[in-house]
Amino acid sequence: MAPFGAADELGVSKEGLGGVLFMVPQYNAIFAFDQIANSRFEERAPKKFVFKAKSDPWISKSFTSLHGPHMSSIQTKTYDSTPSKKLAFIGLGVMGYPMAGHLLASGHQVTVFNRTQTKATQWMQEFDSNPKALSAPTPKQASLGADIVFSCVGNDEDLKAVILGQEGALAGMHPGAVLVDHTTASAQFARELFLVCERQQIAFIDAPVSGGQAGAQNGQLTVMCGGKEADFMLVKPIALAYSKAFTLMGASGSGQLTKMVNQICIAGLLQALSEAVSFGMKAGLEMNTVLEVIGKGAAQSWQLDNRGKTMAQDKFDFGFAVDWMRKDLGIVLQEAHRNGARLPVTALVDQFYADVQQMGGQRLDTSSLIKRLQ
Repeated sequence: MAPFGAADELGVSKEGLGGVLFMVPQYNAIFAFDQIANSRFEERAPKKFVFKAKSDPWISKSFTSLHGPHMSSIQTKTYDSTPSKKLAFIGLGVMGYPMAGHLLASGHQVTVFNRTQTKATQWMQEFDSNPKALSAPTPKQASLGADIVFSCVGNDEDLKAVILGQEGALAGMHPGAVLVDHTTASAQFARELFLVCERQQIAFIDAPVSGGQAGAQNGQLTVMCGGKEADFMLVKPIALAYSKAFTLMGASGSGQLTKMVNQICIAGLLQALSEAVSFGMKAGLEMNTVLEVIGKGAAQSWQLDNRGKTMAQDKFDFGFAVDWMRKDLGIVLQEAHRNGARLPVTALVDQFYADVQQMGGQRLDTSSLIKRLQ
């Protein structure tokens, strides 16, 4: 987080402040921080902050945080009433962290595990006022007694590490429990995990998500599921805490296959949008107006509406990173090799994303494809 300006330059009283303000664009806010002499920002002890919304007069709010202003990871949402369940959530990345928060906020007991312990500690600090928020040192211990265990990690190998083995989640689950995996993983491993669970009389749903970090925070994810209908129906009312659509696509592996279709569409759309925006800019057109006009016609898409203008502004900090997209497209291309599907455009866009990685754009969002054309 970069300094925005000195406190006296912005007309802020320096009493109680260290004289530095920080700009946090995603919250449309300026934060003024108490500081401890000779301590780095990341290493401060808890302290009070003063908050100012840019569009409003100064609003004094005091609160504490270990690593910065205490902004909730989840947005306010009205949840459907469901009987309280004992849940576990394995994996507190940019998606899992708010998803677990929504499950807790909707009234369930949630025990979390993350391989990097600091993330679990952070989650517990955010939700420490809720007695149903718990953490555990291993996936096995997090899953003990849980009615449903949710997981959301990086890939097949990460999933094996937290689900299988002596300390994996399955070692702590009881017959009749349900494992719901939100990882974007291979359909083959989803099918294998279904069979492993079945031998232990545990239900399994593969349930990759779409909607990005914002969708997770807002509780508006789209979830594509594979598995048995009876198991799906047990999970759906609870999973709607963090989703707007939770749909059974077919047998085990079907959720992962549907997510692959989703990623194929997004890859092609973003390459076309990159070329369109680049062409328009080189032609000297006013791109905001162009995008508003074509967005009312057949060219309209979510990507055009939400990423077109930011691409023209050279802004690429909107969540789903190039590294993750390359991982997903790798899974798609492996499955296509297996089932015989021809994906020439997808394979080409995958290589374009490799170019963006080589340019240093590993953590830029997927709309950064346009950088190849600049």
